[in-house]
Amino acid sequence: MQRTVREVMTSAVETVGPAATFQEVAELLRTRSISAVPVTDAAGHVLGVVSEADLLLKEERAALAGTHRLLEGPRRRRARARAAALTAADLMTSPAVTIGAQTPLPEAARTMRERHVKRLPVVDGTSRIVGIVSRSDLLAVFARGDEEIRSEIVADVITRALLLDPDLFQVAVANGVVDLAGEADRRTDAILVARLAAGVAGVVDVRSRLTYRVDDGDLPAPAPRRVVSPIRF
Repeated sequence: MQRTVREVMTSAVETVGPAATFQEVAELLRTRSISAVPVTDAAGHVLGVVSEADLLLKEERAALAGTHRLLEGPRRRRARARAAALTAADLMTSPAVTIGAQTPLPEAARTMRERHVKRLPVVDGTSRIVGIVSRSDLLAVFARGDEEIRSEIVADVITRALLLDPDLFQVAVANGVVDLAGEADRRTDAILVARLAAGVAGVVDVRSRLTYRVDDGDLPAPAPRRVVSPIRF
């Protein structure tokens, strides 16, 4: 049910070797209208990534070169080295932050946010590049239609994953917001339907008004015969 990086990544990846010149990298980014390019060795292993930000440091080389070396910190030192760089090997950020093709999209989004990167080279088990995924690729899942989202919740979440009777639930989706109503047999079923629906690609929010007949979450206390309170999750 949960979509993976493989489903949204770009497989035809532009790369450069470590010996590529500053001018070659800059021209590739310009002509291909991309903001970064992975640096790979002859076998396709990812060595690093060169971004537009790395190249733009060249514009600041005069100011960076004038920095008093004893007063500069590690970040300033790296910026000065990149400003003087002539090849991809010296320009790139290394090691690159990479991700596997089977990684769920929420994990990819979390990695981008935590590591402050806009795209991730996708690698196989031997660290060879197989694609690249960007922020815009991850956001594309929210372009899914409401009916497509609803069908997945009913067929995959309720029927196949939880083995529940779909006739017990009313599922409506509007602008990516899922509204759940109906009565489940057990409290845990109602909770799981809402939680798994929230993980379906393209879902913006889930509003659950599900009720349940039996509260199976507070054993060994006796379960009430009928509960009509909305679920909170």
